[in-house]
Amino acid sequence: MAFQQGLSGLASSARALDVISSNVANASTVGFKASNAVFADNFASAMTGAMSSIQIGAGGMVNTVRQNFAQGGLTTTSNPLDMAINGSGFFQIERTNGTTAYSRNGQFDLDKDGYIVTPLGEKLMGYQTRVGDTVSLVGTGTPTPIYVPPQGLGAKATEEANIRANLDSSQAVPANGTFSETDPASYNSMTSIRVYDSLGNEHQLSLYFVKLATPDNTWNVRTFLDGQALPFDPADTLTFTQNGLPRQVLPPVPPATTGAADPAYANFTLDIASAVSTGAEDLNFTISLTGLTQRNAAFSVTELRQDGFPPGEIAGVSVTSDGIVQGRYSNGQTQNLGQVVLASFRNPNGLVSLGNNLWAETTESGQPAIGIPGSGLNGTLSSGQIEESNVDMSQELVQMIIQQRNYQANAKSITTQDQLLQTLINMR
Repeated sequence: MAFQQGLSGLASSARALDVISSNVANASTVGFKASNAVFADNFASAMTGAMSSIQIGAGGMVNTVRQNFAQGGLTTTSNPLDMAINGSGFFQIERTNGTTAYSRNGQFDLDKDGYIVTPLGEKLMGYQTRVGDTVSLVGTGTPTPIYVPPQGLGAKATEEANIRANLDSSQAVPANGTFSETDPASYNSMTSIRVYDSLGNEHQLSLYFVKLATPDNTWNVRTFLDGQALPFDPADTLTFTQNGLPRQVLPPVPPATTGAADPAYANFTLDIASAVSTGAEDLNFTISLTGLTQRNAAFSVTELRQDGFPPGEIAGVSVTSDGIVQGRYSNGQTQNLGQVVLASFRNPNGLVSLGNNLWAETTESGQPAIGIPGSGLNGTLSSGQIEESNVDMSQELVQMIIQQRNYQANAKSITTQDQLLQTLINMR
């Protein structure tokens, strides 16, 4: 028995040293999870009749090799497509043979076709709606390979604009009562905002504010597009309250009700319509002036905002903490192109290792629960970072010494048994 017991100990220690050596070899492997050998004893009950009082162990064995899925440290990189998972979950990968695998290695790049891929060229999966080369993020659906279209973003005509500013209540009525954009004495203040037509051509919309003598707290607004006057509507008159806020008009209250209806702003939007000579569609949008105030302070503009933009080429890609893949374009726009999904398992140790930082599901692991980062059991993402191996080198070296000693001790037990047999054979 001692030979068998010693041999089992040698085999167990050798297997444990294999596991430790693999851990040490992957100490710098991104997304690697350390393993440890789980030992179990072995009994040969048939030799003793299964009597518990005289059972002698038949040695030991490695029962299983268990992986440690604890979080590894994060390291910052210069690649915005690198991703680290903060918490549990796995990236879902479509392999080149069409099968699905899972990984903690977040080193990704764009391939020549525009897909986000691993160093092996296998595609990262996520939520995305795609019609030809036009992609968008709409809802969830079935995960598909995430595609970043190489073409740029088309132009968008202005549909709405907003201005926040203060008109100086202490200013006098202009000395020149006949308005002219070239005569500063005929208006009090002016500002301008860039707007865009359907071809992405830039136009300059200028607004001139003219204080009126009566009634109090009223101003006219004159508009010009690219230096050309737009038709003046007498309704383009701004009326402020004595508190300097836009005047509100309350609709009539029905006799059967009490109280007032919700107030609505009056005369604080301008409808801009103008033909352009660029071959684009006519401009037609609304500019909101509800952010204007009239107080005893110098004229100042705090915000100019409009929703049009010129065409632009893709300049970069980034990923948010909840997995949104965003395309950044040369015209300053950002567009959501897709969303990375993560998979979580009831029993991660049931996954089978495929090598190349990949795992595959098994019946022991259970089916993956697919969701967006930050939902359910899934962690969040850190863009521009990678998760290092969780191998603790000092612990591995200590375990290496322990298994080396175990190996020596088991070898000694075999040597001792050999000496005993030799003594027995030498008896006369």
